[in-house]
Amino acid sequence: MITTEQEQKLRGWFAGRLPEGLFDELVDVIVDREEITVVGRIPAPDLGAEASQAERDASVDGRVSEFRERTRDERMGVAREAERRFGRKVSWGVECGDRRAMYTTVAAPVMTRLRQPEREVLDTLIAGGVARSRSEALAWCVRLVQRNADSWLGDLRDSLKHVQDVRAQGPDAD
Repeated sequence: MITTEQEQKLRGWFAGRLPEGLFDELVDVIVDREEITVVGRIPAPDLGAEASQAERDASVDGRVSEFRERTRDERMGVAREAERRFGRKVSWGVECGDRRAMYTTVAAPVMTRLRQPEREVLDTLIAGGVARSRSEALAWCVRLVQRNADSWLGDLRDSLKHVQDVRAQGPDAD
């Protein structure tokens, strides 16, 4: 797991390295062992009060797509530099209005050993048409836990960061 100081350095690097005006605001720089995800805020289209929800949704879709295409070269240049510097892939996303849209994300393979009752859960999801494979079924289960235990997982992540900070302040093991 990455330390709070490393995460702050990465966020600072991206804040300084991103082209001026690329985002209205740098919202998130999320880091794990394989990937750095950079999310910025872009302005939502102003359609006026009379616009329907369908128009608003479609305008956000259009703005997100336009931003992605227009800024591709700039973002890829930053990503190549960051990947060399930090040894992780860079993924991008935006917040526009009240929606977050992710452009690219890494799908990292994860090995696990499951006992029969756990495999039966995955096989039931496959038989029920929820997933096409055990891998897809496992990803579905992880998303379900993430959705239903989000605040608990956030508290756990905060606790782990605190432990890392305390360890970093301790004496060297040399």
